[in-house]
Amino acid sequence: MALSDTPSAPRRIAHLDMDAFFASVELLRYPDLRGRPVVVGGRAVSQPATDKNGNRNYARLRDYVGRGVITTSTYEARALGVFSAMGMMKAAQLAPDAILLPADFAAYRRYSNLFKAAVAQVAPSIEDRGIDEIYIDLTEHAEPSLEIAQRIKAAVKDATGLVCSIAISPNKLLSKIGSDLDKPDGLTLLSMDDLPTRIWPLPVRKINGIGPKAGVKLEGLGISTIAQLAQARPDLLQEHFGLTYARWLLRVAHGLDERPVVLHSTPKSISRETTFERDLHVLHDKAALSEAFLRLCTQVAGDLERKGYVGRTIGIKLRFDDFRTVTRDFTLPVETADAHTIHRAAGQCLKRIVMDHKIRLLGVRIGALSQPGAQPGGGQTTQGELFSD
Repeated sequence: MALSDTPSAPRRIAHLDMDAFFASVELLRYPDLRGRPVVVGGRAVSQPATDKNGNRNYARLRDYVGRGVITTSTYEARALGVFSAMGMMKAAQLAPDAILLPADFAAYRRYSNLFKAAVAQVAPSIEDRGIDEIYIDLTEHAEPSLEIAQRIKAAVKDATGLVCSIAISPNKLLSKIGSDLDKPDGLTLLSMDDLPTRIWPLPVRKINGIGPKAGVKLEGLGISTIAQLAQARPDLLQEHFGLTYARWLLRVAHGLDERPVVLHSTPKSISRETTFERDLHVLHDKAALSEAFLRLCTQVAGDLERKGYVGRTIGIKLRFDDFRTVTRDFTLPVETADAHTIHRAAGQCLKRIVMDHKIRLLGVRIGALSQPGAQPGGGQTTQGELFSD
């Protein structure tokens, strides 16, 4: 048989998702909290204190005051209705006795790097999708899906002490859905034959790419499950969603997805932002705003240096107390990864905004990224006024 006539191996794509990742990292540090409802997302004042007898005293969700949001929660807290992105005060009503811990993103990034390196030793064709999830192309591996999935899970556990859920299917769409089906510590194998029993009964929002607005619109059309979407009339979907999105909806409802696992990609931008515990006044709270502004610029510069990028387009984002969001950009003549340069350019952006309300959120971003052979260092800058020259 000629080489060109050799049939290619069927696609096998895995999606690996770390289980309650941030909370699980915290439980490594505080094993006495295992089995208890724990919420991550508190301020630094929520850090556990140790008394003279060596006993830890933890903050409780009922004592939280502010408008922060949940970063993540343990499965015990989720059983009480507390999920990520929920407001802290609402969560406190549902689970007042839940333990509250501050987020430690440096630790989460460290464990993220550890689990990805462990997977790469088993199967190196990885698409990085964020701090706690990856896609893996297993098409060229000779091992049966069950065996290689078990090896990957064991490698993650050995390297981090954490558990993950993994699904293997013919494509990214089904694997993304599948990794959530048997959490925690799940191992799910799906084929196209499993669509009627495992995929179609699920809500349409389980499909990555169907957001809240589309979900509500589909619900209004009497389409609440993936099975109903697969059986929907094409003309009905086109009338309400347009031709392109309607075609995509029908394809994904039938489990079809040709997207490749992207091994290398350049991010479009790098950003940092913070939501303040209270709305800050431009004049009365200038010192606090200046400190936050400087910190964000320095963090963006550090992210650039760590990831090996430089950029040209500096942007800022402000959300006011009336929930109005404003953005401004400034393009530099040359690329940079220098904190002082980012701070100065972002300051120019701020000067183009009318500050007629208190500030709820502040963000700094850099775009038009590239990876030069040699780049400037991340650098440090000095404390300055929010609107300094």
